[in-house]
Amino acid sequence: MKNKTLISNVGRRDFLRKASLGAVAMSFPFPEMPHFLDGFPMGVVVHSYGARWHSKAGSSAYPAFETAVDLIAHCEKIGAGGVQVGVNGWASDFAKKVRDIREKSGLYLEGSISLPKSASDIADFEKEVLAAKEAGAEVLRTVCLNGRRYENFHSEKEFLDFKAKALASLGMAETIVRKHKMKLAVENHKDWKAAELAEIIHGLGSEWVGVTVDFGNNMALLEDPNEVIETLAPMAFSTHVKDMGIKEYDHGFLLSEVPLGEGIVDLKAGVELCKKFNPKINFSLEMITRDPLEIPILDEAYWGTFPDSSALELAKTLRMVKESSFEKGLPKVSNLTPEERLAFEENNVIACLNFSEKKLGLG
Repeated sequence: MKNKTLISNVGRRDFLRKASLGAVAMSFPFPEMPHFLDGFPMGVVVHSYGARWHSKAGSSAYPAFETAVDLIAHCEKIGAGGVQVGVNGWASDFAKKVRDIREKSGLYLEGSISLPKSASDIADFEKEVLAAKEAGAEVLRTVCLNGRRYENFHSEKEFLDFKAKALASLGMAETIVRKHKMKLAVENHKDWKAAELAEIIHGLGSEWVGVTVDFGNNMALLEDPNEVIETLAPMAFSTHVKDMGIKEYDHGFLLSEVPLGEGIVDLKAGVELCKKFNPKINFSLEMITRDPLEIPILDEAYWGTFPDSSALELAKTLRMVKESSFEKGLPKVSNLTPEERLAFEENNVIACLNFSEKKLGLG
């Protein structure tokens, strides 16, 4: 059904993409815009537009995306296959508006949703599930922790307390998504090691709860991204496709999303593995354009929630950082004007879509 809709929209979308080139070009050079072949193109996660989402820059070339409708319209123009976007606060009439534009564009839609923290949150969670379903989403991505494990928690007890609450939240959410036959996909969000998340999903034992496989996050937890994908792909409902660059710094290493094909993730193998276990899975780009993250693995505080970690893990990571250090400077935005940052962000998204078509067969 997706491919049939896609074919019917090729001519119009190709024209719109070409017509929009002048609007998106600024001071940064753009690669050739992607075009459609036989495959279904990579979609875009809203976090790929962190600068443009609700932007206050007042840019005429890069106007703010205020709602999912704006994001879908733009992603259609640049040739993306779909979007993954938050569904919080969607009223039924807005969900229908999203459904209409999504159906006209032929793009897929995946929602992003917060878990209920207590029984009092269940009713609102159910409303958001129903709004996403009304809009045409079949998968809802979620996270158990909005921060980062090594920053939020400083002892094993703190982490185990979080884990207990997360399991309770997932249990409440599972009841609702099972009721409405919606898939809930838990992301490895710099909180769970791959084996920990796999154990949680298996423990829930629900056909409605799986994983959003993030291709790069777990490098912050000293895990090889390719091994993480191997562990989580068998339960994957959705993806965050990204490539990662690393570089040494005094307290450990710096970690950045970089344009696809420039980092250390085996993207082709990751895509094929996810397809193997879920042939209908969507591949969604999460190219976050920001300053590098500091991963302070040489500080004692980093290790508070990893009681079973070994010197071998640390040595392996340090060796990988030395051997795979990003040759050029990692992306940085703090030195850019708001307009330059918006242009840089758009350039990165377009470059990644172009790579996904030419090298990953998505498009």
